[in-house]
Amino acid sequence: MSPLTATRNPKTRGWMTIEEVCDELQVARSTFNDWRAKGRGPKCVKLPNGGLRIRHTEFDRWINSLEEAS
Repeated sequence: MSPLTATRNPKTRGWMTIEEVCDELQVARSTFNDWRAKGRGPKCVKLPNGGLRIRHTEFDRWINSLEEAS
């Protein structure tokens, strides 16, 4: 488990909001939106109401891929 995953709220049951991702990474929402537009962010699921969610497992996979690339 990465240090980032240790601070997660267990009530979210496997899903993260964009705000939670930005808080965890300490980046602005505009930065996340830029990564997503360029195809560099984690895979998102679009909800019927237009909201976005990211699976914790996808977030972990994405973070790990960044560690391996550096």
